[in-house]
Amino acid sequence: MGVVLSPHPAPSRREPWAPLALVPGTRPGRSPGVSGKQLALVIGGTIGGLLLLLLIGASCCLWRRFCATLTYEELPGTPAMARAAASSGQQDRPCQPHARTQLSRPPDVPFVVPPSLQGRDWVPLHSGEWTHAPWDSCPASELLPHTPSGGLGDACMVGAINPELYKFPEDKSETDFPADCLGRLWFSVEYEQEAERLLVGLIKARHLQAPSETCSPLVKLYLLPDERRFLQSKTKRKTSNPQFDEHFIFQVSSKTVTQRVLKFSVYHVDRQRKHQLLGQVLFPLKNETLAGDCRRVIWRDLEAESLEPPSEFGDLQFCLSYNDYLSRLTVVVLRARGLQLQEDRGIVSVFVKVSLMNHNKFVKCKKTSAVLGSINPVYNETFSFKADATELDTASLSLTVVQNTEGDKSQQLGRVVVGPYMYTRGRELEHWDEMLSKPKELVKRWHSLCGITEP
Repeated sequence: MGVVLSPHPAPSRREPWAPLALVPGTRPGRSPGVSGKQLALVIGGTIGGLLLLLLIGASCCLWRRFCATLTYEELPGTPAMARAAASSGQQDRPCQPHARTQLSRPPDVPFVVPPSLQGRDWVPLHSGEWTHAPWDSCPASELLPHTPSGGLGDACMVGAINPELYKFPEDKSETDFPADCLGRLWFSVEYEQEAERLLVGLIKARHLQAPSETCSPLVKLYLLPDERRFLQSKTKRKTSNPQFDEHFIFQVSSKTVTQRVLKFSVYHVDRQRKHQLLGQVLFPLKNETLAGDCRRVIWRDLEAESLEPPSEFGDLQFCLSYNDYLSRLTVVVLRARGLQLQEDRGIVSVFVKVSLMNHNKFVKCKKTSAVLGSINPVYNETFSFKADATELDTASLSLTVVQNTEGDKSQQLGRVVVGPYMYTRGRELEHWDEMLSKPKELVKRWHSLCGITEP
């Protein structure tokens, strides 16, 4: 059977990758052309990129200028000053204060040099950094601590450590003794609120004046007004500077502890075991002393016990001082002794009333704290009055010992008046005159109380 050939060949099978249609206006075998929209997008992107680069460059320039304003600039005339300082040998000449210590800012300098850096000459380096040239080894005199001699002495540079500033003040309590000192006693006081216990530490004594060549001291501790019971330390043999380091406990309520007085009596024990009193210390227990439940170390000078018998109504000891610069009259009420208390009226407490008078007219009155009924109360309280120097010829002080009784009643036990010749005579006048002759110095004396007649 034969094959029939058609005059037209059969269409060949189309490949899958062949295009289905041609873009209008193009010829077969050529790529399609670029349209106007695509060209506009290319031009717009190019212009936008150029503007972005220009904005980044402007921002960098502004940032550099801003950073340059925050850095130090060269001071006018600095290189010349550095060369002059290097050639003139500034380390061998004395320090002279000059214009570099001024704190005001020159108009052409964008910053103020701190006082600790004034006087340093700044020179540029090749790397663009800054450093300071060598400067005087002795800074301006007003920046150094003053020495007792008034000169700079071995002054060190500003910025170096000055050992004088780190020294603790010297403790002169064991070296500076007054001429008539009988000795000095160190002790500690602490009060436990919960247990209601008074802890007393007897530390040491120094510069005791013994009646013989050798001294063998011991200390008796009292809690006044109870003078019948006491605690006693050990006897230290053959020493005028004993170290005790002993502790004692007194049981006392928190309501009455601030009205008690610690008494230390220092004795010398001779070969026959007899006790000779060297001196005593009276220490009132105040609120400020016992505050905080902490241990406080205190020292006091020994005082001699008065051998004179008290007067009829008792005696009062106080100090007077006048400061003419401040126009201030100071009264320190120390203690009383031998008071004639009214026991049948129910003793509550005893206090001292201090009154300033002028031409027998009342000016001002102050009172001490009250002490529980004792014939020998201790106060140690200070009062100040404003008094002009021209008023001292007509002014006077009246100190009255008052006993509180039941029912809020009071009984005056005695009074003493000190002042000029217009009001007083004898010991009271001598005390007043000695106060005026020794300004700013405390003058201490005992005075006899005078009875007060009932109106």
